[in-house]
Amino acid sequence: MSQTIVLKDGRLIDYAGDRIADVVIDTSSGMITEVGTGLAAETEIDCEGLVVSPGFVDLHVHLREPGLEAAETILTGSRAAARGGFTAVVAMPNTNPAMDSASVVEQVLAAGRQALCEISPSAAISIGRNGEQLSPMGELLGAGVRIFTDDGNGVQDARFMRRALEYAGGLPNGGSPVVLAQHCEVEALTEGGVMHEGEWSAKLGLGGQPSEAEDLMVMRDITLARLTGVHVHFQHLSTAGSVAMVRAAKAGGLPVTAEATPHHFTLTDASCAGFDPVFKVHPPLRTAHDVAAVRAGLADGTIDAIATDHAPHTPESKDRSFDDAPPGMLGLETAFALAYTELELPLTDLLALFTWRPAAIAGLSDHQGSALSPGRHANIAVIDLEHRWTVRGDNLASIARNTPFEGRQLNGRVRHTFYRGEQVLANFEVTR
Repeated sequence: MSQTIVLKDGRLIDYAGDRIADVVIDTSSGMITEVGTGLAAETEIDCEGLVVSPGFVDLHVHLREPGLEAAETILTGSRAAARGGFTAVVAMPNTNPAMDSASVVEQVLAAGRQALCEISPSAAISIGRNGEQLSPMGELLGAGVRIFTDDGNGVQDARFMRRALEYAGGLPNGGSPVVLAQHCEVEALTEGGVMHEGEWSAKLGLGGQPSEAEDLMVMRDITLARLTGVHVHFQHLSTAGSVAMVRAAKAGGLPVTAEATPHHFTLTDASCAGFDPVFKVHPPLRTAHDVAAVRAGLADGTIDAIATDHAPHTPESKDRSFDDAPPGMLGLETAFALAYTELELPLTDLLALFTWRPAAIAGLSDHQGSALSPGRHANIAVIDLEHRWTVRGDNLASIARNTPFEGRQLNGRVRHTFYRGEQVLANFEVTR
């Protein structure tokens, strides 16, 4: 049965501008039908004082399904996404089995049909993510994949990465981008390392991962982007050197984009001082100098998107020594609030990092956010900038609880989320 909902008197911010207006949603079609003033519908949601934005897009999420459902499932991850304002997430391929075939991608898509946001599967660059044999990119492209990455591992062999780029560049993409995304880590330099190599690793007696391990691969792949002319997307930039190189590459007109995570612009390696494995992540938390560089890259457009690298783990796996615990942190529910609280950016610029810029990289046409306008799918986040809240792992929607922000007070929270016209978040609570 058709129902119309009006989001009344909200502050609409999208690619088209910043204004006060009403938005009418037809829930049966899932479309926006009207935008203007003085509009009415069967149900009214008062949005006075709230921001109405295109739904957020996360380029980097670990949903663990198939194979690792004890930590997260596609459904539970989508609930966390809805609470964070995300209406689309790109699922990473380091599942079990890896997403390196059309059959596994189709399994993820099938599970995603019950999700509270769009699940866009990425796929591995190489079979088994082992950097030796190219995955069937053409077949995977046909299955709906637009981003290829061996995330969790960087492609170590330069010749193999060149071949992957050249092959991807020759694929017919029908107007949608084919993007090779890189986890930048030269493993020969990080072997045995569990945190950033520097003053704190020396104090704590923990093996270090030097910044140069990231910098060298960023340098290599910028060079390969120049050689092949094919788009390279750099995942979770964490060092001042890598930010500077991406900035220079963009100034030179090279086809590169980049993302950064909330933990890499809010936390430093000093957080590891208590040996709490919740602060273990790859790439590792870096120095205050690196954090400042990441923030500067977000401010000047060097970094195109905020991506969470949402990485749930079971409590028993994280309840190990720092050396033995797996790396990774939760991120979907806290990302916007951390960015709003910590980054001194104009609100339109901040929302661009969450909406139309990552959507363009992923080729997600329903989430481009060019304008909240009639005829577009109602993928919408309604944000309460005045809401102040405290992060509690026990209150998160994810199965896992490994948030490094436990007890942290944040400003701003998504109050309502609409995915294709369905209200999946109402007054901070998921609806199913």
